[in-house]
Amino acid sequence: MKAYVFPGQGAQFTGMGKDLYENSAEAKALFEKANDILGFRITDIMFEGTADELKETKVTQPAVFLHSVILAKTLNIKPDMVAGHSLGEFSALVANGALSFEDGLKLVSQRAMAMQKACEITPSTMAAVLNLDDKVVEDICASIDGVVVAANYNCPGQLVISGEYKAVELACEKMKKAGAKRALILPVGGAFHSPMMEPAREELAAAIEATTFSTPTCPVYQNVTASAVSNPDEIKKNLIAQLTGAVKWTQSVQQMIKDGATSFTEVGPGKVLVGLVNKIDKEVETISATL
Repeated sequence: MKAYVFPGQGAQFTGMGKDLYENSAEAKALFEKANDILGFRITDIMFEGTADELKETKVTQPAVFLHSVILAKTLNIKPDMVAGHSLGEFSALVANGALSFEDGLKLVSQRAMAMQKACEITPSTMAAVLNLDDKVVEDICASIDGVVVAANYNCPGQLVISGEYKAVELACEKMKKAGAKRALILPVGGAFHSPMMEPAREELAAAIEATTFSTPTCPVYQNVTASAVSNPDEIKKNLIAQLTGAVKWTQSVQQMIKDGATSFTEVGPGKVLVGLVNKIDKEVETISATL
């Protein structure tokens, strides 16, 4: 069975999608439609912008989403199962027909703005923790006075924590003492996938509830459940919970393999997810479909 996976924020690069735009009439039409929906020429920034311009909140998430979704449509993929890392879950939901291209883009744009607003309320951040058991990381987070939680279970031995700046700093110190190879603050705008995103969750919940979701052509393995979901109402509920909940990527990939996935194709910019899948299971076939 073929699994298709879609990357999240951080995979962007200058020039992303340019070959697609220039070599496919279908892709060009979709990019231009996106420019109209967003009200600015995101393609100019994607193709020619600086790294700083690409990092702007209103640009990053829609840019990664557009690259993934338009590439998937151009390749005419037929997945048996899909999953996306954080933002990538929206790309996955367009790929399996649960969301339309237009609705997916509007939600991603609203999500980016809502997250930005939430980041501005309290100083918050994320940190990568390497070579420490998940349970140890969770226990240390629970022992800290302040908000800090395990946010991204990327692969065995690679976890990201998220929360208030001081609490994350304190947790990093404790984790190094507990034997972590590294506990490093990340250059991010805020504490994604933590309770700090509650204002964004509330804002996005209203937008998701107002959007039509269809029954997908194949199940999506959602970040918060790490299990196969096909019911549109359940998909919506999990998508809303995702902003403050953890990205269970390791568990999702393990479950997809258990359910019969024999190959994982990453669709979108970069090869981060292919790398993570290889660390989760060395036997499974991985393919990177980038353009």
